[in-house]
Amino acid sequence: MYSDAYDPLDEAIAGLPLEEPPAGLRASILLATAYRPAPLFSLGEYVAMGAIAAIALWLIALVVMGGATLFVHTIETIAGTSARTLSNGATLAWLAAGGATALWISLFTGFQPAAVLPKRSQPPPRR
Repeated sequence: MYSDAYDPLDEAIAGLPLEEPPAGLRASILLATAYRPAPLFSLGEYVAMGAIAAIALWLIALVVMGGATLFVHTIETIAGTSARTLSNGATLAWLAAGGATALWISLFTGFQPAAVLPKRSQPPPRR
């Protein structure tokens, strides 16, 4: 049964003196939570770096295992396909229009970064 009235045990517990917290406890809690430095890279950047490293390792293993001629032919095929695609006038016009639009919007909005990191303030001075 719940009661709002204090009994003698509650009064005795409330009357006990509290121990002082360790010096710097509040500052250490704030440094570990609110003022913690931002991570060096975001999750997406870690994934991208891992993917690039995996592709580089795969290419190195391919060349080491004797697939250098296959690798060269693959690069030649990619270069030939890219050259044919980029030699099309309509493709170049669309790429130029997209680039000009991106440049115009960037100039108009003042080159704002896509993801602005929150500015963290300094911890409060110790009293």
